Amino acid sequence: MFNSLSDKLQHTFKKLRGHGKLTESNIQETLKDIRLALLEADVNIQIVKEFVAQVKEDCLGQEVLKSVSPGQQLTKIVNDRLVELMGESAAPLTLPNNKPDTIMMVGLHGSGKTTTTGKLAARLKKEGKKVLLVAVDLQRPAAIDQLEFLGKDLGVTVYSDRSETSPVVVAKQALEAAKFQKADVVIFDTAGRLQIDTELVQELIEIKTIVNPSEVLLIADSALGQEAISVAQHFHDALKITGIILTKIDGDARGGAALSMRRVTGCPIKFVGVGEKIEDLEVFHPDRLASRILGMGDIVSLVEKAAEQIDQDEAKKLQEKMQKNQFDFDDFLGQLRQMKKMGGMGTILKMLPGGKDIAGLVGENEKQFSQMEAIICSMTNKERQDEKLITMSRRNRIAKGSGTSVDQVSQLIKQFSMMKKMMKKMGVFGKMFGGAGAIPDLGGMLGGLGGGSPMPGGGLGALGGGMLGGLGRNKGGTNFTPSKKKKRKKKKK
Repeated sequence: MFNSLSDKLQHTFKKLRGHGKLTESNIQETLKDIRLALLEADVNIQIVKEFVAQVKEDCLGQEVLKSVSPGQQLTKIVNDRLVELMGESAAPLTLPNNKPDTIMMVGLHGSGKTTTTGKLAARLKKEGKKVLLVAVDLQRPAAIDQLEFLGKDLGVTVYSDRSETSPVVVAKQALEAAKFQKADVVIFDTAGRLQIDTELVQELIEIKTIVNPSEVLLIADSALGQEAISVAQHFHDALKITGIILTKIDGDARGGAALSMRRVTGCPIKFVGVGEKIEDLEVFHPDRLASRILGMGDIVSLVEKAAEQIDQDEAKKLQEKMQKNQFDFDDFLGQLRQMKKMGGMGTILKMLPGGKDIAGLVGENEKQFSQMEAIICSMTNKERQDEKLITMSRRNRIAKGSGTSVDQVSQLIKQFSMMKKMMKKMGVFGKMFGGAGAIPDLGGMLGGLGGGSPMPGGGLGALGGGMLGGLGRNKGGTNFTPSKKKKRKKKKK
């Protein structure tokens, strides 16, 4: 999301690097670029005018510090205004513990309402809530089937009545069922239309009157573009929505809907759908997203993601094995799979300051991680525990089993042996830096990308420094793909 806007804004700030200070002339030129970038990102034209006017006022009204370059100064101003535009901070769900609390999910047809209902249920269940899902979308035949399938997959009860034709009646019955089942939260998956109409609005108003929801969440496709304002305004006028969930955010490079809908309704964006998996629903943090747009990374979200995926006890055991030089291919395989769970190296890099440029180089190497995994899976248990057992005949067998070449198998074993030697040096430093935790592990993993020198820490730290140091094709790193040997020209006799 925001890839197009992010690229254009960063290019704009780079052009300011050659200037010694901010002047009315270079500010005017930069504001023109910012205006164009926002319009191309499908941000509403009126919001663009207001935003640019505020940035101009801030630029001319601030004293430029001698220690700060014009590009840095403008980046700070635009960052502050973007945060203000998208909401000052994350907005949690308002659930007053009514036993049950009720949530209405509303939106246009095709916005991803039912899928998002399942994702929200999974999130609330993880927080210890007993959730009941209610299928009140009686217009779309497959809607009930889809919700029931999601509920079964999540282990969450779904209330539906296929014989009933009135969504309002189903909503009434579901509330009674929720009280009987002692549910904590009831989520109503309402019907959508291809466009707003009076019948839909009236139906939603009646359901709202019956269920008295704590939250009315508008589920909106992030690619709505200029249409986002009219959709948001229409739903808000009719239902007084309390929050917005943006879906399909991973597939939209522009993302103007996020900036437009927040401003026109005054309602916070509470969550964003970042993928198709049931866990791909993230809390919306305006400050973090603004930082990502401007190329400053999002370290806090990266650390939170690492903390969720990395088991602290396992990390501690791994740290101890590394200090004793007992790290083996099974451990290495575990680290590769943990990195996959976090979205892969490309996803991780984009969350680092300046990492977006490097992330573009990683596409080919992501395939190499899969090849590494295939090679390790083709080894016997004894071979994984002691790489010295892997003779040439065994390498041939492993190469055939993994669909790779003998050179690739040999290269992996060679790099793994080099990494283990590095770990001897890391053992002492790991204790000093508390390397058993997820944060130093991740820091180490990413620290090695540039030149292959692992940072102190356990687990992923060694993986990044030792094995993945050559991702950027830098001189200090080593590549998994064997280099082609140059053919020597034969001298003429």
